[in-house]
Amino acid sequence: MLIPESKIEEIRTAANIVDIVSEVVSLRKRGRNFLGLCPFHNEKTPSFTVSEDKQIFHCFGCHSGGNVFKFLMEYEKISFIEAVQGIARRVGIEIEYDEQQGKEKQSEQEILYDVNSVAAKYFSDLLLNKPEGETGRKYFQDRKIKIQTIRTFGLGYAQPRRDAFIEFAKDRVDIERALQLGLIGKNSDGRLYDKYSGRIIFPIFSPNGRVVGFGGRILEKNDNAAKYLNSPESVIYYKGKTLYGLSHSKDEIRRLNKVIMVEGYMDLISLFQAGVKNVVAVSGTALTEDQVILLSRYTKNIVLLFDADNAGIKASMRSIEILLRKDFEIKIVALPKGEDPDSYVNTFGKDKFDELVKQAVSFHEYQTALFEAEGYFTDSARTAEAIRILVKSLSLINDDLTRNLYVKNISRKFGLRESLIEAELDKILIKENRQEQSEQQKKQIREIATAAKAKANNVPAEVVHLERSIIKLLLEEKNEIIKYIFSHIQPDEFAVEINKKAAEFIFEEFNESDSFELASLVEKIEDEQLKEYFLNLTLAKYSISSNWEKYYPGEDPITVYMKECSDAVKKYKTIQIDKNIKEIEILLKTDTISSEDEKIELMKSLREFNEEKKRLNIEFI
Repeated sequence: MLIPESKIEEIRTAANIVDIVSEVVSLRKRGRNFLGLCPFHNEKTPSFTVSEDKQIFHCFGCHSGGNVFKFLMEYEKISFIEAVQGIARRVGIEIEYDEQQGKEKQSEQEILYDVNSVAAKYFSDLLLNKPEGETGRKYFQDRKIKIQTIRTFGLGYAQPRRDAFIEFAKDRVDIERALQLGLIGKNSDGRLYDKYSGRIIFPIFSPNGRVVGFGGRILEKNDNAAKYLNSPESVIYYKGKTLYGLSHSKDEIRRLNKVIMVEGYMDLISLFQAGVKNVVAVSGTALTEDQVILLSRYTKNIVLLFDADNAGIKASMRSIEILLRKDFEIKIVALPKGEDPDSYVNTFGKDKFDELVKQAVSFHEYQTALFEAEGYFTDSARTAEAIRILVKSLSLINDDLTRNLYVKNISRKFGLRESLIEAELDKILIKENRQEQSEQQKKQIREIATAAKAKANNVPAEVVHLERSIIKLLLEEKNEIIKYIFSHIQPDEFAVEINKKAAEFIFEEFNESDSFELASLVEKIEDEQLKEYFLNLTLAKYSISSNWEKYYPGEDPITVYMKECSDAVKKYKTIQIDKNIKEIEILLKTDTISSEDEKIELMKSLREFNEEKKRLNIEFI
């Protein structure tokens, strides 16, 4: 099923991007735009800008940008269709699907979702209802997993036969898509085979409950096969942006304002079955920034519950830095040796597990205990190294009060002056601040490089800046301005390549629909450089729309725009004419003219350019 383009546009127009973004980002007004800390990367100086007038957003730090649908897609890690549906619910618009278009016109994402859905039902039915699923049922019975829990998580089983799923799927789904999703594989001789044969199946869901991929655990030991097999990444599944179990636990996480993070599928399933429902799993991968951003939608309080082996300890240490950068309050549970969350809750029960979680320590205490266990505090050199690592962790905390409390803890723990700890912390913060400033400098260097490149192509700096101003005026989306500019300047007249591309794009879109609206078109721009250029110009700090009230108090904005437009066009045309006049005058002074007729033609052209310049001065008074 497809959502008609007209309905998508209706939903986009009905939504206010500032309202949507404000649900998750603290915005403050700056001129005509709104400013806040970017939710897509770590920053201390706000560079995330939202335009209510244009209904677009752009981060000048990480360069993410687009319309309200793009924001929701990136923030919630969902598909375009899911973003449209989510915005529609927010604004109270009922979606009417276009049934007539048929499955052959489904989006690629929707087709892949359908393939996964068919596969998930097949694996589940095999486990729950078919004689061939007895091996899988016995496995879960031995692991004390109840039938209701199996149903809740859509757990399944793939029989050992290497063509069972292929036989089932060939008349039900597109086999090429099943290959793409890693449900089936192809041998070097071209033969197809089931990728998950002989495995327990764990469907992986998006936060909205759609199957995006699968994890499979092999049951019979096989040295030639991995214990766990996961779906490859696709347009619907990004491993580093997905948290197992979130679709089931998100409501409880919000209610308790706390999440428990574990490593594996069975850890999560056993805890959930025992009544611990505010839990997610990283499924064997290192925690990523994207996963933390996704989790921050629901809570900023986290308990890390990783295995008590070396791998589990290293995983928790890697996770701390990412979580601190996103302002999470971190607690860590140290499980008894030889235990994991699955075994612990099944052996000791929920009450004992809850007691264990209550004893969780801060990340600072956890780090200190690890250093102590590894003998760091037995000599001065290693003690100094450990303290520097502890202080570096504090530099990731944005809240000054929290940071100062930890400084006091370190001071007391090691008998050091607070001023000494603060001095070490300041050195780290100054270094980080310089790195952040260097990112801003890189942006300025890129702009200078653009101007330098234009200069190398014999484009005067004045023309570079003037063309940029004209493109800015076109991006004001005022029909009168667009018509006026293109009645005097054609797209191919622009000297700088990026400005020529920009003018051509706006010209073509305007001629097609007699209007131009960037928020509607931004996701359709295939040239990423052009898209970022548009967003940068539209949300630039000193844009026309944010300054006209200051410089022209009391005047109608369209009058101001037209004045700016008239001045820019006149100046640009004048520069072009002056350039032509200068070139002719130079030619007339040289000995390169071969005939009197050629000289007469040049004189005629010179006169025409001078007359055009006079007309220009009269027209633009």
